[in-house]
Amino acid sequence: MDPGLNPRKRKTSPIAGSPPLGNEDRDSSGESSSGDMGVIKRKNIVKGNEGGLKYICDVCSADITSTVRIRCAHSACSDYDLCVPCFSKGDTSRDHDPITHPFSVIEQHSIPIYTRDWGADEELLLLEGLEVYGIGSWSDVADHVGGFRTKEEVCDHYINTYIESSKFPLPENADPKDLSLVEEIPRENFQARKKRRIEERKEAAKTAAPATPRQKPTASVPACHEVQGYMPGRLEFETEWQNEAEEAVQHMQFDPGDGINPRTGGLEPEMELKMLVMNIYNGRLTARADRKKVIFEHELLQYRRNNNSDKKRTKEERDLHNKAKPFARMMNHQDFENFTVNLEYEHNLRQAISQLQDWRQMRIGDLKTGEKYEQEKQIRAQRPAPTGAFDRIGGVRIPKATPPVEIPSATTALTAPELPERLKTNHLHAPSSSLAQPPITSTSHPSSHPTSTPTKGPLTNGNTNIAPTPPSQLKPKYSVPALNGTVPLKLANENATDLHLLTKEEADLCSALRLMPKPYLVIKEGLIKEAMKSGGGLKRKSAKEVCKIDPSKSTRIFDFFVHSGWIQKV
Repeated sequence: MDPGLNPRKRKTSPIAGSPPLGNEDRDSSGESSSGDMGVIKRKNIVKGNEGGLKYICDVCSADITSTVRIRCAHSACSDYDLCVPCFSKGDTSRDHDPITHPFSVIEQHSIPIYTRDWGADEELLLLEGLEVYGIGSWSDVADHVGGFRTKEEVCDHYINTYIESSKFPLPENADPKDLSLVEEIPRENFQARKKRRIEERKEAAKTAAPATPRQKPTASVPACHEVQGYMPGRLEFETEWQNEAEEAVQHMQFDPGDGINPRTGGLEPEMELKMLVMNIYNGRLTARADRKKVIFEHELLQYRRNNNSDKKRTKEERDLHNKAKPFARMMNHQDFENFTVNLEYEHNLRQAISQLQDWRQMRIGDLKTGEKYEQEKQIRAQRPAPTGAFDRIGGVRIPKATPPVEIPSATTALTAPELPERLKTNHLHAPSSSLAQPPITSTSHPSSHPTSTPTKGPLTNGNTNIAPTPPSQLKPKYSVPALNGTVPLKLANENATDLHLLTKEEADLCSALRLMPKPYLVIKEGLIKEAMKSGGGLKRKSAKEVCKIDPSKSTRIFDFFVHSGWIQKV
C-alpha cells in the first residue's frame, strides 16, 4: 500500500484526530498489511439521495457508496475506484493496470466508536467536512455527512463529543483498545437502526411543507446599508477610524531570535523601536474597537429610526441631545436614554417656569387673559417691520415671516391647569353659580379655560392652579404674630431679588419675621422634604431642628405651613 494513504501519516484536522479503525489493506501481490483507514480523498463531490458523498465505479458507473469498494493506490491513478465485480473480473479503464498497480480495500465502517448514534463513517465525514468547509459552516458539513443529519445535530455532536471532552482534542473513547460500544451494539443492529432512521426522515421530508426559497444574501458592500460606507456582513466600515494605522506595520517582520543582544540578553534598539510602533498600533486598534462598541451599543446604525425620532424634537431639545452625546461613551444604551429623558424634562421645567414668570410680570391673573396675551404676542412677532413715509424701498421690501416660537408639548403639559386633591371633591359637587375667581397666583398654559373640569394635581406656591373655590370654603387670611421688639422688614425688588418667587402671604411672613426670601425658600424646601418622608406630617420640634433659626420664628413658619395645608401637624 502506498504510504501516502496511511491515515496515521495523513494530515488531518488540527482540532480533532481521525478515529482509529482496524482494517486490513491488501496489495495486488496478495500480501496484507495492517493499518488504520483514515479519511480518503474523494473523487467527485456528488451528493446522493441521502446526502453526503457518492462514489461511482470508474468502469461500470455503479453506485458503490454504501458497499465495499476497491481504490487504486498507484500514483498514476488519481481517485480511481472499482466495484467488487469489476475488480474480480479484472476490468480496467484509463491508465489503471490491475496487474501491477497496488490497491486498497475500503469498507463501510458503520459501527459506533464514540457515541451510540454515530458511526465511524459519519465521524470520518464530519472531520473531513470540518476540514474542507471550516467550523461554523454547519449546513455544508451536514450535507457532507449525509444520512439526513441536520446542522443542529451535527453541531451538537461535535461540541459534545470533541470540544467538551476531558481528553480534548480527542474524544472520550479515543483509545484504539476501547471496544465497549462495538461490543455493546452489534454491527447489524446499528446498521438496521441507521437505515430505519434514514427512511423515517426521508418520508418526513417528502410530506413536509415546501421550504421558503432561499434568497440571495445581500452583498457586504458599502452600498447595501442605510449608513454609507458601512459593510453589514463584515461589521466594518469602508473607512475606519485611524484608517492609516496599518501602514506603519505592514512591512514589519519578526523572526525568532531576532532583536536580542547575545551578550547582554536585552533587546536591540531596532527591536525596541519595533515594539514601540506595535504598542502604538495596538492602541489605535483598541480605540477603533471602542468607537465601534459605542456605535453598536447605542444603535447609531439605525439611521432612519434615529432621524425620525430627532424630527419629533424641538430645536432646543435637539441641541440639548447633541450636547449630551459625548456622555454616551461612558454609559450603556438604557442609562443614556434615561439621562437624555431627564435632561429634556429639566429643560421643559425651566421653560415652564420661565413662561409662568413672564405671565406674572405681565400681571396676568387668569387663563383667558394669558391665552389672549400669547396670541397677541405671536401676532406681533409675525408683523413686518414698519416703514416710514419717505422710505423709497419700503414698498418693494418683501417681509420675512417670523417663525412662531416653538413650545414643547411637554412644557404645555407642565403648565396645564390642575386641581389639587384637597379641593377636588368639593368642586365636583359645588354648583357652577357659586364658583368665584381665585386670587391672582401663578397661572398655567393659556390653552386651558379657567372653568374647565378640575383634575387631580399639585399646588403652586401653596395656591391652586386657577382652580375656582367656593366662597363658603375660603380660608381666612393668616395673620403673622409680630415678634417682640422688632420692626417688620420692608421688602422690595431692589433689596430682595427673589421676592417675585413668593406669594403675598409669604412676603408678609418674611417681612414680619425679618427673613430674606432666599433663606426662607431654603427653609421651605427643607420642611416640605422632611414632611414628605413621614407621609406629609411633621412635629413642631422636628420643624425647629430643620429650620435652625430662632425658635419663635420657626414656630411661626410651622404654623403658617400648617394653615396653608402644605404639611400636617403631628
